[in-house]
Amino acid sequence: MNAKALCWINQVIKPAAEATVSVFDHGLLYGDGIFEGLRFYHGRTFMLEAHLERLELSARAIALELPYSVAHITVAIEQLIEQFDSDTGYLRLVVTRGEGSLGIDPRKCARPALFIIADELSVMDIDDNSQGIKLHIAQTRRLPAQCLDPQIKSLNYLNNILARIEANRAGMDEALMLNLDGYVSEGSVDNIFIVSDGVLRTPRLGDGLLAGVTRAVIIDLARQAGIPCEETSLTLQDLAQAEECFLTGTGAELVPVKQIGERVLAAPDIALTPLLMQRFRARIDEYCG
Repeated sequence: MNAKALCWINQVIKPAAEATVSVFDHGLLYGDGIFEGLRFYHGRTFMLEAHLERLELSARAIALELPYSVAHITVAIEQLIEQFDSDTGYLRLVVTRGEGSLGIDPRKCARPALFIIADELSVMDIDDNSQGIKLHIAQTRRLPAQCLDPQIKSLNYLNNILARIEANRAGMDEALMLNLDGYVSEGSVDNIFIVSDGVLRTPRLGDGLLAGVTRAVIIDLARQAGIPCEETSLTLQDLAQAEECFLTGTGAELVPVKQIGERVLAAPDIALTPLLMQRFRARIDEYCG
């Protein structure tokens, strides 16, 4: 834990190391809760409205009433950023079912709990993102929507964690998860894009992935730049023929991939990834500058 990390909890801001939740909180006991990861630059949260909208959708999907209004949460975020040691960092906004007696029945919890952590962020332990990461194709499959809607950003990430454990054991940087039909879904904490024949492609939402906020920004930037972009089912064969590949996420931003499984990607003569990275940074400056 970073000693500089701060936490907004119970309407008070304190060092994160001093913030506590009850051992009877159902978020801890059962993963019953939701969260959002947000980035702030130059003292302003990037795509705040989209993140809070998704938070509300996740809460509604699990019949969880937010303990504070969106306006109240927005003010709390602003106060937290103002007191943080840097004007650039990461926020983790967590809402749990709250404290209750043992047993999974949500009715045992009187009131949901909400806290927000501000901290520095290191998403992937690689020497140089510009050179790309190594992507492991996990045997752990993404949970199907019939079992758990991937649009719910819940506290239970065990499915994703098992995939990341596979990647760690394989000596790779990140895991790529397939759905039960064998189509590409997403990384353990990020969305995936490939480039083939000048076309940017990313899995369709129906293939079991989270509708990432950064994913939506990249699709918008590509279309503004006149880059053909498709949301479509992707196979392992599509990955094997890809000229470029990168991952996107709030924490990761945009991370190039240099290796998928055993295949090392050759640098194309004209690469779209650096162009999109440049446009993404410009969008951040435009939004938060």
